[in-house]
Amino acid sequence: MLTSPSRPAGPAADTGPATPVSALTGHDLVLRYGGTPVVHGVSLALEPGRATALVGPNGSGKSTLLRALCRLHRLDGGRVALGAAPGRPERDTALLSARQFAREVTLFSQSRPAPQGLTVAEVVAFGRHPYRRGFAGPSAEDRSAVEHAMGVTGVRDMAGRPVGELSGGEMQRVWLAACLAQDTGVVLLDEPTNHLDLRYQIETLDLVRDLVEDHGIAVGIVLHDLDHASRVADTLVLMRSGRVHAAGAPVDVLTAKNIGEVYDIRVEVALDPRTGRLRIDPLGRHPA
Repeated sequence: MLTSPSRPAGPAADTGPATPVSALTGHDLVLRYGGTPVVHGVSLALEPGRATALVGPNGSGKSTLLRALCRLHRLDGGRVALGAAPGRPERDTALLSARQFAREVTLFSQSRPAPQGLTVAEVVAFGRHPYRRGFAGPSAEDRSAVEHAMGVTGVRDMAGRPVGELSGGEMQRVWLAACLAQDTGVVLLDEPTNHLDLRYQIETLDLVRDLVEDHGIAVGIVLHDLDHASRVADTLVLMRSGRVHAAGAPVDVLTAKNIGEVYDIRVEVALDPRTGRLRIDPLGRHPA
């Protein structure tokens, strides 16, 4: 099942301002495609119990940055570390085995093929591979994690269906369930609402908040939809041309000025008086 990071029992003594704890940190990352730099010295810290959303136009480097945090894109500078905490040194992710890393970090990526000849439950069970020992079958913990992940992503009713019969949106939810079954303290999501209808877009964002608020997971999520980002993020990182243009609380980052500078479009930004959420209205050439 999904678990929370260990915390001291009982109320903690007041020792002054808490030192931020980072579950996964990228230090001064430089990333290239071929010889072309696409990310220029970006630092990013993902903290337990917080969602950090990366936004920006196409080509801004946000998905590349997420893949580098998950060891799927080679670093040309800087380093990625796990587990910074008071009294405990960081661990360089490059020094961990694939199995060790997969027990701590999982990535939901945009493009995954639909495996043929497998059922939904079998695909979700892929998330338990880092915990398998040799040719041993699934443990009770494995089965419980798979069942829970299917339940929270709404795919339990199609557990026995061949994945070759699923729509793109259904397959998206199956892969998300596999990521959750991996049961890690850090979850990285690359545009998880793509291909989903309105209901499942919102349910996916609600699920991200559940991971953060109920399980203390450190979430890094790439989104194109600024309204979705403002809805789900505790911290928002607005990227432009491989650099951080602005970072902080969504209400401070998603200003008309920042959005206009990064996307080269006029927008109106306001707080909804009923919900307290940001409302972002791009102003095109044809007003309604």
